[in-house]
Amino acid sequence: MRAYIKEFEVYLATIKKASSNTLESYIRDLSQFACFCDSINLRSTTTAKKSDIESYVTSLQKSGKSAATATRVLASLRCYYGFLLSNSLVRANPVADIKLNKPQKKLPEILTSNEISKLLAQPDASDLKGCRDKAILELLYATGIKVSEIIGIKMSQINLQIGILHLSNEKSERIIPMYPDAVKALTNYCLNVRSVVVVDDSVDELFTNMNGQPLTRQGLWKIIKFYAEKAQIKKDINPHTIRHSFAAHLLENGAPLKDIQEILGHSDLSSTQIYAQLMRNRYAQSYKKYHPLAR
Repeated sequence: MRAYIKEFEVYLATIKKASSNTLESYIRDLSQFACFCDSINLRSTTTAKKSDIESYVTSLQKSGKSAATATRVLASLRCYYGFLLSNSLVRANPVADIKLNKPQKKLPEILTSNEISKLLAQPDASDLKGCRDKAILELLYATGIKVSEIIGIKMSQINLQIGILHLSNEKSERIIPMYPDAVKALTNYCLNVRSVVVVDDSVDELFTNMNGQPLTRQGLWKIIKFYAEKAQIKKDINPHTIRHSFAAHLLENGAPLKDIQEILGHSDLSSTQIYAQLMRNRYAQSYKKYHPLAR
């Protein structure tokens, strides 16, 4: 059973060129499904029927999993059985005809400009850790990049002399400018912190922990949560909150949606349009609250 999942993992990595996050998510979903198959005495995932898949999804929902999680799991299984079918390991894809109601898309939480200013002011740049954290927060808000991107940035991808970040992969290439305060914070970090804590020449990542090893997603999450609490920001903040705030603030100040799409690296404009919807909702709320005849 697990052998097919391993083959699927190799397929995702080498043929589909899936990102590490997608790969991790798919394999986790499939491993959990394989455990379910064991529990109902299926000798292999290849013998699972449509009814078995539906029973599994029902069990997820009964255990409190969200509709979004169930939808993601179905996508993982659909891709997996498509792989098995293409390799003649199953006769049909048991997930093909299973559909769930699409979960209502929740608008992202964003910080106000004042909240962003308070967040950026929290790190104490006079010590090593604070200096690094200041550079991280400034870069996040300067560029709107994703968590996976900021922890993977190499030294060669950042040009502090002209103030740009160069991101590229097999699908796209982005050159993102940085405002002066971000360049200043990064310069300070590179000269006074990274040069001290990184002693291993093989470490090429821009941001590291205080032991000189590449920063992890969990480490970045803790940094953001720590300073959000320190700034007494009550909103439910996650690593994507600054990215959402970056996009919303650009749009609010007149940036064309198409330009925001390019900066964020969205392949489809529809992914960026959620910020336009967010702004419309925000203005509507303000109108109802403050217009004397709308109350």
